[in-house]
Amino acid sequence: MAAALRGRAGPGGAPALWRLQSRRRSSFDVAVVGAGIVGLATARELLQRHPSLALAVLEKEQEPAHHQSGHNSGVIHSGIYYTPGSLKAKLCVQGAALCYKYCDQKGIPYKQCGKLIVAVEQDEIPRLKALYERGLQNNVPGLKLIGAKEIQEKEPFCRGLMALDSPYTGIVDYKQVAQSYARDFQEAGGTILTDFEVTAMEMAKESSAQSEDGLKYPVIVRSKKGQEVSCGHILTCAGLHSDRLAQISGCSPQPRIVPFRGDYLVLKPEKSYLVKGNIYPVPNPRFPFLGFHFTPRMDGSVWLGPNAVLAFKREGYKLLDFSPGDFLDAVTYSGLWKLVLRNVSYGLGELYRAFSLSAQVRQLQRFIPEVTTNDVLRGPSGVRAQALDSEGNLVDDFVFDGGSGAVGSRILHVRNAPSPAATSSLAIAAAIADEAQRRFQL
Repeated sequence: MAAALRGRAGPGGAPALWRLQSRRRSSFDVAVVGAGIVGLATARELLQRHPSLALAVLEKEQEPAHHQSGHNSGVIHSGIYYTPGSLKAKLCVQGAALCYKYCDQKGIPYKQCGKLIVAVEQDEIPRLKALYERGLQNNVPGLKLIGAKEIQEKEPFCRGLMALDSPYTGIVDYKQVAQSYARDFQEAGGTILTDFEVTAMEMAKESSAQSEDGLKYPVIVRSKKGQEVSCGHILTCAGLHSDRLAQISGCSPQPRIVPFRGDYLVLKPEKSYLVKGNIYPVPNPRFPFLGFHFTPRMDGSVWLGPNAVLAFKREGYKLLDFSPGDFLDAVTYSGLWKLVLRNVSYGLGELYRAFSLSAQVRQLQRFIPEVTTNDVLRGPSGVRAQALDSEGNLVDDFVFDGGSGAVGSRILHVRNAPSPAATSSLAIAAAIADEAQRRFQL
């Protein structure tokens, strides 16, 4: 039997101590699949808007925020990089403001330590200035361009010709934020069912559908262990498995999720004085990822990286983790090969750096020359759920999708919630709730 999850806050909003209780009901007006930060924020938002509804969150792991929400850099992004007018840009700027406000209200610690995007070569300066203009168009607060002297005033060990200073960028422990969303949801009467891996969504059989409950909750959601809940509508926020849930519900298989693992290095504690805030490279538009950066953490450590290599397992956080099914899904997808062929040199470089500590350190030395291989340790990894279309294009914005037919018309899929989804979670939740209200007539 699945278990309903209850959380109890520790002092000062510390991570929850979770305990399991037996499930009290099996019928819900809306079931949200996925207890990551986006799913929890969305469930919380829906219940705040509709307190009379019975809502459940279905999670395949034993706790919330177990995957992407608990394996990320912890940066509160300000909204500089994203195409002006895009949903991604709008929700990031809104979401950052909401994130800071929420943390203040809940006593969740964060640091507004800022970020420098640093140009170290002359040919990067035009791109840096273009980023500055883009950030202004996105209404990012406090942006300014600074020279070499001001860079060293802010980051004494950093070298650069020019930098974009973003004082509004911060850091937080997003797992703690997600657990706080879970507590809000449960305190409002919501239910979180853990150890519930969804494997089927289908309409109730005719005899059940004719009953009073069957008319109100006609969709059956079944788990890998044979557990069932019935519901009126389903909202999926499944991250690394969003395409698979769409397929089993009869919706479009596109866009597909291809997992990319990002491996971090960690500065040794005695070297953490080298970095005060976030230090990022100027992104190269020819390549799909941001490149190596320096990220301070709430615990005082400093993460360096990440790289970006194809993960051979969707939830594979170790270099040699392998799943035959996940691997075949990725390498038989034509969209992946089109992406690879357009980025051969970049991909080979990333793969080499995944195995070579010195190659990774050379990237870092472009900004802080004092860093050596003796100053770093191999650190944690995360897996990014990258949505990819059939032409090999990275799907760069949020994608919400539904289907047709008896089941499909009762489902809303969050197909792509890329970085900065954690920063934007409260703003995304409001957008998803608006769409759910429109589609489901809640």
